[in-house]
Amino acid sequence: MAAYAHEPTFIPRRIVVLLLIVLVHALLVWALANGLARKVVEVLAPPIQTDIIEEIAEDEPPPPPPPPEMERPPVEVPPPEVNIQIPVDTSTSSAITDVTDRPVPMAPPPPPKAVVRTNPTVDRRSQPTEDYYPPASKRAEEEGITTVRVCVGTNGRVSGTPTVTKSSGHARLDEAAIRWATRGARFRPGTEDGQPVESCFQFNVRFQLTN
Repeated sequence: MAAYAHEPTFIPRRIVVLLLIVLVHALLVWALANGLARKVVEVLAPPIQTDIIEEIAEDEPPPPPPPPEMERPPVEVPPPEVNIQIPVDTSTSSAITDVTDRPVPMAPPPPPKAVVRTNPTVDRRSQPTEDYYPPASKRAEEEGITTVRVCVGTNGRVSGTPTVTKSSGHARLDEAAIRWATRGARFRPGTEDGQPVESCFQFNVRFQLTN
């Protein structure tokens, strides 16, 4: 008969590992109970020392002075406009209801300015009519008044030929009056608004005998 040899008893590894874990936990519990773990921690990690540093506040510069206040000119506020609306009475009887399309007559133009005129005059410096008295008329004792019309220029001289507008009744006296008006008489011209102008006028020439 064959003989069987007995093999040594084999402990599984799982059981060994389990026993080691239990042993470690037991040691940790024991160390905690005896304060050994705290010493190990103090050796491995020394206590941290903290210093409280007081922060010194820096001196801030003083704020700048405020700007000078400028005097503001007074603001003039215009008075409000008041618009008063007056109600219009449309029921009045004086309302204009008659509207016509007839043209409005134009105002007459202003009258023209009147021109101030003066007639020519006989100058006192004229020769006397006695110098032109016909001798035959004196011998015949002819007397009379002849009306003569003359035109006088701006220079005071006769322009054109004088004419008789009314006879004295004696031909020699009428001719003597024309000669006197042409040669012996002196005239002042007529005027319009103060300016000399050429104009005509009539005047009487008297022939009268003296003792």
